[in-house]
Amino acid sequence: MTTDTPVRHDGLDGADELHLLREMLRIRRFEERCVELYSATSIRGFMHLYIGEEAVAVGAMASLRPDDAVVSTYREHGHALARGVPAGDIMAEMYGKVEGCSRGRGGSMHLFDVGRRFYGGNAIVGGGLPIAVGLALADRLRGRDRVTACFFGDGAVAEGEFHESVNLAALWSLPVVFFCENNLYAMGTALARSESQTDLAAKAASYAVDASSVDGMDVLACRDAAARAVARARAGDGPAFVEFRTYRFRAHSMYDPELYRAKDEVDLWKTRDPIDALARRLTDAGRLTTEERERMEAEVEAEVDGAVAFAEAGTLEPVEDLARFVYLRSPS
Repeated sequence: MTTDTPVRHDGLDGADELHLLREMLRIRRFEERCVELYSATSIRGFMHLYIGEEAVAVGAMASLRPDDAVVSTYREHGHALARGVPAGDIMAEMYGKVEGCSRGRGGSMHLFDVGRRFYGGNAIVGGGLPIAVGLALADRLRGRDRVTACFFGDGAVAEGEFHESVNLAALWSLPVVFFCENNLYAMGTALARSESQTDLAAKAASYAVDASSVDGMDVLACRDAAARAVARARAGDGPAFVEFRTYRFRAHSMYDPELYRAKDEVDLWKTRDPIDALARRLTDAGRLTTEERERMEAEVEAEVDGAVAFAEAGTLEPVEDLARFVYLRSPS
């Protein structure tokens, strides 16, 4: 087991860093707009925001190839955007429109895009872990040079699926990487109140997988840790586990009164905002000017505007089609 993987920045240039900044901004601005639309009841149902955790999705996804598989959680807007699912397809899904990536039937918690090998969006805590193991097993049996990346929160570590999945992946030496986003709270329960062992990398390492912990507020550290784990799995050296120590700036969901943590704690973590941290680093190094940052913000804002327009112009599924895909049609 290794902890606090050092940042190496191997092969990283200024263009790569600007790309990472832009991707985090896309997630942040997309979700900020979602908050507005939810308050206006344009988006309905449950919604869990990723704001504050952008460095994890962007840094980890940079290590994957298009033919690798990604399995996500119910807090997956950031994963989907970083994976390349168009913002319009995601927003239309939030609106419940047929043009959405899940035909409007999944909503916020069930984003899905087979073409990009993005297998959810899963509303069940820990439910994606066995799916990821199955995908990795299929690739192994078919001799395909692919890796499956599985994102989940610290709350999933308390579920049986975590132990079963990590154990099987290690036993069969499968090419799967477990990306644990430890934001310190399983819904409203602090980690120390639900886990006797709060060192999650140590817990994973007990199953004989390569396990590490990294600063989840530093996109470069996330990128390096993920690249190492993915390379290891792709080389046939078995599964890996990476704990990203991160924090969500918003409540668990839109209905959460957030009574379980102090405002001072949230404010303290906001001083470590991953977007501000990278922007400051680039500015200090002379690789980001005020004009470039303003242009980037304008481009991202235009993309979000386009996504909203696409969703609002979309189509609600006809009532007569509601049972489609639910019941098997009898042969005529």
